[in-house]
Amino acid sequence: MGASEPGRVGTEVVAYLASLQASIVAAIEAVDGQRFRKDAWTKPDGEALAGHGLTCILEDGAVFERAGIGFSHVTGATMPPSATQSRPRLAGRRFEAMGVSLVFHPRNPYVPTVHLNVRFFIAPATDAEADDIWWFGGGMDLSPSYGFDEDATHFHRTCRDALAPFGEERYPEFKSWCDRYFVLKHRQEMRGVGGIFFDDFDALGLSRSFAMLRAVGDAFLAAYLPIVERRQDRAYGERERAWQALRRGRYVEFNLVHDRGTLFGLQSGGRVESILMSMPPVASWRYDVRPEPGSDEARLVERYLSPREWA
Repeated sequence: MGASEPGRVGTEVVAYLASLQASIVAAIEAVDGQRFRKDAWTKPDGEALAGHGLTCILEDGAVFERAGIGFSHVTGATMPPSATQSRPRLAGRRFEAMGVSLVFHPRNPYVPTVHLNVRFFIAPATDAEADDIWWFGGGMDLSPSYGFDEDATHFHRTCRDALAPFGEERYPEFKSWCDRYFVLKHRQEMRGVGGIFFDDFDALGLSRSFAMLRAVGDAFLAAYLPIVERRQDRAYGERERAWQALRRGRYVEFNLVHDRGTLFGLQSGGRVESILMSMPPVASWRYDVRPEPGSDEARLVERYLSPREWA
């Protein structure tokens, strides 16, 4: 593969990511009734990380207490440790990265938190004989405070169907990867009911791998909005909000301790406000909380926070 081909595809990826962000913003505004604040930013050339992006944030909405979706396209002089952990030969190499990442924290505890990320990396050739190295990554996962089989099944089947044109093995592989990745290792507990996750992906070639990335991004609204519509008007009280805040605390723990995307952004000198917009507006930690046996809270822990076949 010539050195110019990943760069050409990179231009197409940037255009797709910008359109994906715009379409999701429009759909969430229609559901919530409130507009996103749109914060365009640039990091000038000459800094450790240069580029531009658009951070869209909705706070204190009718449906979403916080919904953040960011687009970024940056270049850096040195690949950060979080990106070279699985590719040590890239240490010290410059890079180009582009992606869309979102986390939505609904107000109603019965509506699950959701995460989506789609991204493309290029490590340009270092001399006339070396090739560019590129890969795609991303996925989506669902983190409910209260579990419903119907919701988990719908989310996973939508992910499965999106990946089906790219090989029957993709969904089982990426579902298993998600189950292994989104785990609070210090608690031996999954973050939620999972979904799909992949990284360092180039197995289908450049154009076909990009098509798979588009399929994942395009499936997000179909995977998530029907769940929002089913749960957003369900009655709740202080007990449910308190449990939601505890579960959000677990979400914060994962993002700050384990998440490679958060570490990549912070280690590479990224824009802190955009990186940490995934944090919930309200979260809590209480000592040694144990749900009441037989309660809906206990059911979440017992049934929904360990790997299970949902599709």
